Amino acid sequence: MLRLIALACVCLSLVGFTTAHLPALSLSERLAAPGGVSPLLPRDRIEAMFARLPHREGFVPVNGVPLYWRALDPGDYGLRYRYAGGTAANRMDFQLDFDAAARPSAQKPRGTVVLLHGWMMDGRSLLPWALELAQAGYRTISVDLRNHGRSGVAPSGYGTREGEDVVAMLRALRERGEVTGPLHVMGVSYGAATAIFTARDLGVQAGGVVAMESFDNAGSAIRDMVPHMLTRPASNWRDRLALPLARWRYSGDSLNVAIAQADRKLGLDLDKVDVGAALAQAPACVLLIHGDADRHIPVAHGRLLAAASKRARYLEIPGEDHLSLPMRLDRLAPTVIDWFERTPTATPACPQPLAPGGA
Repeated sequence: MLRLIALACVCLSLVGFTTAHLPALSLSERLAAPGGVSPLLPRDRIEAMFARLPHREGFVPVNGVPLYWRALDPGDYGLRYRYAGGTAANRMDFQLDFDAAARPSAQKPRGTVVLLHGWMMDGRSLLPWALELAQAGYRTISVDLRNHGRSGVAPSGYGTREGEDVVAMLRALRERGEVTGPLHVMGVSYGAATAIFTARDLGVQAGGVVAMESFDNAGSAIRDMVPHMLTRPASNWRDRLALPLARWRYSGDSLNVAIAQADRKLGLDLDKVDVGAALAQAPACVLLIHGDADRHIPVAHGRLLAAASKRARYLEIPGEDHLSLPMRLDRLAPTVIDWFERTPTATPACPQPLAPGGA
C-alpha cells in the first residue's frame, strides 16, 4: 500500500493557469506560452506514482505537434481520498491512498474519459481524477496539451487550437483501439475551455462533457485573473521584489497592451476566443461546474456559459474557489461519474445533474 499524505500539489496543480509567478516585464510572453511549469506540480513524485501503476503511454503527431498521452484501464486501485479543508494560505490538508500492487480488471471499459489539464500543468496533474474514474469502470486518457509537459511547442490557442489537436489525437487513438465505448471529455480551467472546443469539434461523437471552472472569453479571463493575482500577498522574497513592480507595470492600460502583444505573437484575437459560442454549437451534454468563491476566473464566467446553451447544465458550488474546487473529489466525483453514465451519446434532452455532496 502506497500512502501519500498531504499531497495537495497533485490537485492544486490542476489549476496551474492561476498559480504561476507573473514576470513583471514579460506578461505578453507568459500569455502567449506557459514559459515553464508551475512549482505546484511535483513532477518527480507523481512520476514515481505512475511507475507503480500499470499504464500505457505514447505520442501522436497532430497538426505538426507531437502530443503525449497516458492511459489507465478500469480496475480496483484501492483508492481512498479524503479532503480535510484548508485556508487561503494552506490548502494541503487531504490524503490520497492507493494500492500500488493493484492491476486492471478484465472488465470491458464502460467508456473512455479524456482528461485535459490547466495552464502550466500536464496530464500528470490529473492523476486523482484518472484513478477515481478508472475505479468507476472507465478507461482514462490524460493528455499533455501543446506547450505543456512532454508535448511539442506550437502557438497557443486558448482552447481553439488545442481542441483541434485533441480531436485529431483521439481519431488516431481510436484506430489503435485505445478509445473504446462512449467517449467523454473532462477539463479543468484552461483544460475546461479546451474540453468545450473539443466537444464542438467532435460533434455527435462526444458523450458527456464536464467543464470545471472554465472561462467564457479568453481576453476577459485575463483581465479578471491578472489583477487578482497581483493583489495576493507576497509569500517569499521573490514575490516581495516582483509584485510591487508588476502592480506598477500593469496598472492603467498596460494590461490591454500586453494582451494586444500576445495577440500578435499568437496570430489570435484573445477577445474573440468565445467559449460560449463554441458551447452553443456543441451537440454534447455539457456539465459546467464553478465555485461561487472563485476570484481567479470569477463565477460570472460560469454563469455566462450556462446561459449560452440549452444543452448545458450548471452547478455552482458554494464556498469553493479556483484552487479548492478541483480538489473536491469527495463532493464532485459521484456527480461527474453519474453524468457520464447518463450521457453516453448526444441526446435530444440533457439530464439534470446529480446534486453534489455537502461541504
